[in-house]
Amino acid sequence: MSSTGGRSGGHDDAALDEIELAGELMIAATASTGDRLPTERIDEVLLDRAEPGQAEGETGRAADD
Repeated sequence: MSSTGGRSGGHDDAALDEIELAGELMIAATASTGDRLPTERIDEVLLDRAEPGQAEGETGRAADD
């Protein structure tokens, strides 16, 4: 039986978000040709993630017009 007692909470959601982010960073690192993932690529992965509550594909950044 789960220790959460059937509760859905912020801790579980935060943990799942962290796991997803770590996975995205691992995928980016695997695709990188160098020994280390460049800081610029890390920033791209972090900044391109949709904010919680946003629709898939929305980044929350203003479009460059």
